Amino acid sequence: MKAWVLAAICFGLLTGSASSSALMTPGDFYLISREQNGVFTGSHKIFQRQSEGMHQVIYCGRSYWIRPVSVAWTQVEVENRREVRVEFNFGKGWRPICDKPERQVTLHDIGIDQDARIVLYTNGQDLGGVNRFSTIADSFKTGNRRQKTSYHD
Repeated sequence: MKAWVLAAICFGLLTGSASSSALMTPGDFYLISREQNGVFTGSHKIFQRQSEGMHQVIYCGRSYWIRPVSVAWTQVEVENRREVRVEFNFGKGWRPICDKPERQVTLHDIGIDQDARIVLYTNGQDLGGVNRFSTIADSFKTGNRRQKTSYHD
């Protein structure tokens, strides 16, 4: 019986560490969102190297590379009354690195003039400066053209 329990514990440790290491590994930096009581609610990874689609930002004097959707996420989390910090995973827990990142970098700072919720909804994809509602409204305008009286005209 003891051998079975020991095997189950070893299996749990091995499979748990393998799956969690793929997600958050020691040495990674994250934007971490927490409720007012400190309970974790979400995270976005930030990077130390440049990559396609990333913008260079500075939090508390340190340079990082970040996706626009992560900047939008920080703004929405704060609007939802959550605290956001830059935290470092040092393998035995999380160490706070920088408070109030939403005050240090905004979407406007990285050249995006869209609402944070739209950036989240589109996952940071550029809408090409097109206002979708204007485009839809324009599609119903007929100008000087004769309006169709039915679908079959």
